[in-house]
Amino acid sequence: MEEQKVIRELNLWYYGVMVFTLIILSLMYYLSSQEDFEPMDTMSTVGMTLQYVAIFITLISIPLGLYLVKWRKPQTLEQYKELATGRILLCGLPMSMNIALFYLFGGYRSMLWIAAIAAIAWYFSKPTFGKLEQEMTPEDPNEEKY
Repeated sequence: MEEQKVIRELNLWYYGVMVFTLIILSLMYYLSSQEDFEPMDTMSTVGMTLQYVAIFITLISIPLGLYLVKWRKPQTLEQYKELATGRILLCGLPMSMNIALFYLFGGYRSMLWIAAIAAIAWYFSKPTFGKLEQEMTPEDPNEEKY
């Protein structure tokens, strides 16, 4: 029963990231459709720096987020909930950032591809009961690892 409550709370975080991404998408689409909106040049110093930072954040946060629970090995459901929430945020928030940059750069497709990579990682962070059981089960020292 307690596990279902944890999964329900984690699903709120999971779908909250999607709602946040949709709000960012709607806001940036609205701003880019305004006549006085000037897209940022992707080859300017600021534009290139933003691209590098976005790519760096995405490439660091996705592996860290996906490996976080296995690395920290939670002992209680409370620890698992904190780590799984961190996984959802680390994998999902770069998606929102890259979609915002896509519109900020006037439809620069490279940012859309990076957002798609973050979306795939966000999908793999979906909390399920089976994942909770697997990650909370202690490792058997006699079991072979390949």
